[in-house]
Amino acid sequence: MKNKKRFLKCGAIGFVAGICNGLFGSGGGIIAVPAMEKFLDIEERKAHATAIAIILPLTVISAVMYIYKGFFDFPLALKTSVGGIVGGAIGAYLLKKIPTPWLRKIFGLFIMAAAVRMVIK
Repeated sequence: MKNKKRFLKCGAIGFVAGICNGLFGSGGGIIAVPAMEKFLDIEERKAHATAIAIILPLTVISAVMYIYKGFFDFPLALKTSVGGIVGGAIGAYLLKKIPTPWLRKIFGLFIMAAAVRMVIK
């Protein structure tokens, strides 16, 4: 029963993260990280790293849907992917180096900055 409850929690987290990722083009990690910490008792660093693996299939499915609907810019995606790959590698390296309290603060500031940008724009 305990495994079934955990499985349902995982499914719910993935479902909400998938909706956010598909609807907004991002945001799956903003949902998945705190949800894994709170509802699954996952350590913060592991939650951040796991969120990346969760977001990959969500992003692929979302991208396919966006391409199908004509909402995709291939040249822009290729150009920005280069920076994204380098930045992702650096971010993964830094995840091991940044103390957990600082990681929490940086993540919180990132979420607040994104929220302010969305409200003001």
